[in-house]
Amino acid sequence: MTSPAELQRLHPGPRLSEAAVFNRTVYLAGQVADREPDADLSGQTREVLGHVERLLAEAGSDKGRILQCQIYLADIADIGAMNAVWDAWIPAGCAPPRATVQAALADPRWRIEVVVVAALAP
Repeated sequence: MTSPAELQRLHPGPRLSEAAVFNRTVYLAGQVADREPDADLSGQTREVLGHVERLLAEAGSDKGRILQCQIYLADIADIGAMNAVWDAWIPAGCAPPRATVQAALADPRWRIEVVVVAALAP
């Protein structure tokens, strides 16, 4: 049985938590553009990566400690625009293992969803 000291949930809701921290690892829920859902792919990517960065900081981690990233695009043809924003955002030498796939997202206005697993800072 896991005690509350070993498992921490950030921003829990009735359906999901935005993040969970366990064994010095932080697991983020899929992050989407909720402030600007009608923005273009570059704008949505910047917003989503901002959510990732904020949640990682809140959990005690940062984008340089990402262990794995899964990126879901509504249209895989957008991968170039997404990669341009990603490449400017991720610190040099810290690119994590990553998968990028096309997927039908829950809201048709969303063009990207990002799921991250990261190590906590020492």
